[in-house]
Amino acid sequence: MVVMTLEKVPDSLRGELSRWLIEVQTGVYVGAVSATVRDLLWDKVVQHARAGRCTQLFRSNGEQGFTIRMHGEARRQLVNIEGYQLVAVKDARYEKLLPDFMAQDEEEWETL
Repeated sequence: MVVMTLEKVPDSLRGELSRWLIEVQTGVYVGAVSATVRDLLWDKVVQHARAGRCTQLFRSNGEQGFTIRMHGEARRQLVNIEGYQLVAVKDARYEKLLPDFMAQDEEEWETL
């Protein structure tokens, strides 16, 4: 299963995506497609999104059971912590804590 969200993208891109997935709510698409089609849809969305934002979630064999892809979101960033994908919201606290987190992460790797 694939879930995609689109915000502030051209209507033509939304129409193209609706050929492959079902739009269950404005900008939210769901469907079951092959990995090849999923990747091709992602490439197309990234190429034509312009200043819009896109997110894709799909099933994978990792610990969480799914993978997240994001494009065009300046305030949100995917962070990988011990194999888990988390979404960090960039704000004043994020900017303050990021250097400490990165230093702590490097120390943990050095002890392994």
